Amino acid sequence: MNAMHEELENFERNHVLDLVESPPNYRPIGTKWVFKNEQGEDGMVVRNKARLKEGIDYEETFAPVVRLEAIRILLAFVASKGFKLQQMDVKSAFLNGFIEEEVYVRQPPSLESARFPDRVYKLRKAFYGLKQAPRAWYARLKSFLLKSGFVMGSVDKTLFLLSRGGDTTIVRIYVDDIIIGGSSHALVSSFAEQMSREFEMSLMGELQFFLGLQIKQGLEGTFVHQAKYTRDILKKFNMDGEAVDQKEFRGMIGSLLYLTATRPDIQFVVCLCAHYQLLLGHLTVKRYLKFTPELGLWYSSGSSLSLRGFSDANHAGCRIDRKSTSDKCQLLETSLQASVALSTTKAEYVAAASCCSQLLWMKATLSDFGLRFDRIPLLVDSTSAISVAKNPVLHSRTKHIDVRFYFLRDHYEKGDIDLIHVVSANQLADMFTKSLEYKVEGVDNALIKGEIESQWTGLIALLV
Repeated sequence: MNAMHEELENFERNHVLDLVESPPNYRPIGTKWVFKNEQGEDGMVVRNKARLKEGIDYEETFAPVVRLEAIRILLAFVASKGFKLQQMDVKSAFLNGFIEEEVYVRQPPSLESARFPDRVYKLRKAFYGLKQAPRAWYARLKSFLLKSGFVMGSVDKTLFLLSRGGDTTIVRIYVDDIIIGGSSHALVSSFAEQMSREFEMSLMGELQFFLGLQIKQGLEGTFVHQAKYTRDILKKFNMDGEAVDQKEFRGMIGSLLYLTATRPDIQFVVCLCAHYQLLLGHLTVKRYLKFTPELGLWYSSGSSLSLRGFSDANHAGCRIDRKSTSDKCQLLETSLQASVALSTTKAEYVAAASCCSQLLWMKATLSDFGLRFDRIPLLVDSTSAISVAKNPVLHSRTKHIDVRFYFLRDHYEKGDIDLIHVVSANQLADMFTKSLEYKVEGVDNALIKGEIESQWTGLIALLV
């Protein structure tokens, strides 16, 4: 009840609603209460939330959202510069957005006005559940940031940067989650106060928990992991080896796919499970995660940011349908940015083209941070794939490659990338083309843990 009354007080304080007679030509929209317990990174409830939402289509909302790769790029950049990221909490963010449409809603259930129970609310501002609410909030926040002198990213529309007197302030938004940081603590604090005056928000301190990612910022660098999310998955989808229904299994796969944001070591087996819906593969990755919940990504401070890519393919590696697995990863200095894709065409060349596409996106994104790159190294362990990219003549070996992949050759000729051969032993992307080999049955769990960690450590050592 306290949370419900607090929500209505937010409406009144932000001048969101006016209680009026129901107009004859408008049908008021129904409302309902949605309750949620907000948890911290330790799983403890930190806040009880009650949201009064529109009763129809309240899940069909849109707002620009940031890619996870962009979050990792930001973490790598600020770690290299020695910046500290702070997090701001916006109270009832959607109630700050203005709407142009005429919208009426019914009074909240169980809290109707005693004097005017038959009246309805006319909306002045956006309302939780209204389809345009997230977009209206983004438009209001974007307008404020641009008026404050910030410049919006040319590629990423959720990134805003302010340069003043040689200092840089960075703002990253994800709907109502806001991250700020910069080279000057005074400027960051001043901007936080300015934001607090414009909107009802507060500075929560150093960034520690964002979109399920646990972030530890230190003097030597930043460590990102999903230990809590991993344990929640294992607890939610407790499997004892018996058959599970398809709906639950698909939910497990979806959760595991998000976990790959900081756990590239499980990308291959998770993608394999998603492709074939194999229960055995999930049991294997579950056991692996049980022993390694706190593995993550490390972003070193003080590193010189250089960009390079690796691409690899396991040609016709699947024993069932003879399909190929082509994979890529990108390094911003020693900071891993990885992704996986399955292909049935000329695997090595397609993998290189896919890696080139990701490198060009990263190049454009990093240009917003003032970083410029020419002839980005793209390391491939197939001399034939490199020859196809450098050779302008089409022949029988390339007739099955789709035309859309030939932009790799164009960007090589333009000098955007440089194709370099690397021996397979030093091919970092190789870890994403096949699973780590070990036996599960009849082997002690401690031995399994040791073998997994030794193989993964050997592969990740290539980063250094």
